[in-house]
Amino acid sequence: MEHNKNFREMDDHMIVGIDLGTTNSLIAYFTEEGPKIIPNRLGKNLTPSVVSVDEEGNVYVGETARERMSLYPDSVAQTFKRSMGTEREYILSGKHFRPEELSSMVLRSLKEDAEVYLGEEVTEAVISVPAYFDDKRRKATKRAGELAGLKVERMISEPTAAAVAYGLYDKTKDTRFLVFDLGGGTFDVSILELYHNILEVRAVAGDNYLGGEDFTEVMAKLFLQKAKMTLQSLTEKEQVRLYRQAEKAKYATSESDKITMSFLYHEETIEQQITHREYEEACEELLMKIREPVKKSLSDAGLKLGDIDEVILIGGATRLSIVRDFLIRLFRKFPDTKLNPDETVALGAAVQAAMKERREEVKEVILTDVCSFTLGTEVVVEYEEGKFEDGRFCPIIERNTVIPASHTERLFTVRDNQEKVRVRVLQGESRFARNNLFLGELEIEIPKGPKGRESVDVTYTYDINSLLEVEVTVVSTGVSRKMIIKGQENQMTEEEVKKRMEELAYLKIQPRDYEENRLVLLRAERMYEEALGDRRRKLDHYITAFEAALKRGDHDEIMDARDELNEILEEEDE
Repeated sequence: MEHNKNFREMDDHMIVGIDLGTTNSLIAYFTEEGPKIIPNRLGKNLTPSVVSVDEEGNVYVGETARERMSLYPDSVAQTFKRSMGTEREYILSGKHFRPEELSSMVLRSLKEDAEVYLGEEVTEAVISVPAYFDDKRRKATKRAGELAGLKVERMISEPTAAAVAYGLYDKTKDTRFLVFDLGGGTFDVSILELYHNILEVRAVAGDNYLGGEDFTEVMAKLFLQKAKMTLQSLTEKEQVRLYRQAEKAKYATSESDKITMSFLYHEETIEQQITHREYEEACEELLMKIREPVKKSLSDAGLKLGDIDEVILIGGATRLSIVRDFLIRLFRKFPDTKLNPDETVALGAAVQAAMKERREEVKEVILTDVCSFTLGTEVVVEYEEGKFEDGRFCPIIERNTVIPASHTERLFTVRDNQEKVRVRVLQGESRFARNNLFLGELEIEIPKGPKGRESVDVTYTYDINSLLEVEVTVVSTGVSRKMIIKGQENQMTEEEVKKRMEELAYLKIQPRDYEENRLVLLRAERMYEEALGDRRRKLDHYITAFEAALKRGDHDEIMDARDELNEILEEEDE
């Protein structure tokens, strides 16, 4: 692929914008004409967020990894973004990986593509995260960047990135709009308001376990139900094939009232007809799940549906006609779809990167955000006279408070001669402290005395970079203690990052030059396994011819054989 002719001088500091998605990831940069997507090594804008590791420690990322899923399902991981910030481990060919390590491989692939395209080293990125990602998930995303060799000083919430990409800051009139973001694995709703040159997030809500993958699963279950089969009766390879066909059928229902979904089971092709209406009814529960975050965000912003001027759709799952039809009924207006929903967030992240670089073209835009989850502390409450219950949650900065924000809560001693107060810093919405996310704690000594006499002022100050400062002051003495919790800072030290990078160094990232050859061979192998009779013999002939050309090593011959094989695969895959 040719290098971009507009790349900057090597001493100029380039910051890229990355949309690290559940299903697909993209990378973009800012040019004089505005933000642009950087194509990957296959010349495509979307890189599937799929990673495969084989027995020899070879790593495959993107389409190549996705093709390996049909052939070697135990070597492939996908939708790992849903597990970011958890202790879950993925086992690929007997090797253990955390979600952020798999994400780092996707980021490393994007970084390499950008460096080849731009003709310079890329060392820093703005990465987008779902608005509803909590502290642990944000930290895991930051670690993924570090492991990929990227400095990640700033993150931007996906809906805010989308709003920026739409160029709403160019509008002359004040606008209030709702960003509806239904990606492959996460769902966010954000309400933003534009006035003058300020873009302010008013409220966010969402579901980290709802996305396009769930709509694929519904289609797969509907097929099995109609065919009187169970998922448990299928082998791992057959399950992968089923979901591949369900993904195609899901989008086909947007084009036709009735589709035929076919699936190869025990060397026999099973077909079922599925109507648009049947699929819509099967998705009813998912569509109801969409309604709740919309209602919650409007309630938190103190608005009604009629107060929203524009509805913006982002995320690949918003292409589904059943989702769009549902939203038109829900909002009673047609949403704005002028930008590609798959690319909007990456473009917005590139604009945010340009803001961080203080680029002239975007310096006038002011972004404000909100605190996605409530921040508070654990307290003891008196529920009847003389009766106390501990472990309760006391909110200090409530969710959807515009940040930066600083709030203070005064807390009193609950025991006679109490010597210390411990402030546990928590994030979440539950009344009970144990159900919320623990971020840290600090202790401060207080003078002894009867219960209720001594008190402390607990002040939380939260800024735009998710940096939380906690200050506890003893009211009677003025003594105070402070701590800073860096929401997006890496929990790992530089030494720990370096050590884990060395541990992962045995993995061999496949040379980008051979990517197209590997991809076409894997696709051909997958289709050979799915074919029968004459189709199988035909595929075998062209695969053998391509493999022979690869062995001879003649570049032109390889290109011709690959084009010929690709042509046959396109014909057979229709």
